[in-house]
Amino acid sequence: MIVIKTREQIEKMRKAGEILAACHREIAGMIRPGLTPLEIDKFVERFLAEHGATPEQKGYHGYPFATCASVNDVICHGFPDERPLKNGDIVTIDMVVNLDGWLADSAWSYAVGEISPEADKLLRVAKEALYIGIEKAVVDNRIGDISHAVQKFAEEQGYSVVREFVGHAIGQKMHEEPQVPHYGPAGKGPRLKEGMVITIEPMLNTGVWQSKLDADGWTARTADGGLSAQYEHTIAILPEGPLILTQQ
Repeated sequence: MIVIKTREQIEKMRKAGEILAACHREIAGMIRPGLTPLEIDKFVERFLAEHGATPEQKGYHGYPFATCASVNDVICHGFPDERPLKNGDIVTIDMVVNLDGWLADSAWSYAVGEISPEADKLLRVAKEALYIGIEKAVVDNRIGDISHAVQKFAEEQGYSVVREFVGHAIGQKMHEEPQVPHYGPAGKGPRLKEGMVITIEPMLNTGVWQSKLDADGWTARTADGGLSAQYEHTIAILPEGPLILTQQ
């Protein structure tokens, strides 16, 4: 069932999004070689607590951390660990913030030190793909219009789009209907209506789009060991256009 939000409910989600965006800004200033993903995770827990919010991911289906930290060939759901980030790595930090029962969701990919031209281009294109998808998040468009725009742009730039993991509606639950794939034909899927709140979160790979799962049952990696990057915003569908609730 698609849950339509009121302006008041969207405002509550925007406040959660403000905290999330502020947390990402802090992380951006922290990223450096030698920092561990677990240190980032502990910082996020402290930051959210200081702002009266909680990490929705922690405990979700038994997930043990406040964030997902996905390094290099990890597509998503990587465990924050104690292995120091190295110069040239890329890392995606994904989190869902709960403020007074309302959620916001955003992932961001970061360069660690000096990265290769290949990695730099991947980050630039992945971020642009997000905003190209957002442009299609308007009343009376269909989910497929977002999906097609992202896939077309990404593939024109030489990247594959992950298919096993998709965006979704969000509100008081992390995952609501409808799903928001980042591939597929335009003009298909549910119609976008005023008051829908969705995530757009394309994951782009330098090689094949297929993934493989680690033994921990969470960490998804590129099947061929290629690099992966992801950028994600939570978006409200409004008559005046898409409203980014997690704007940094």
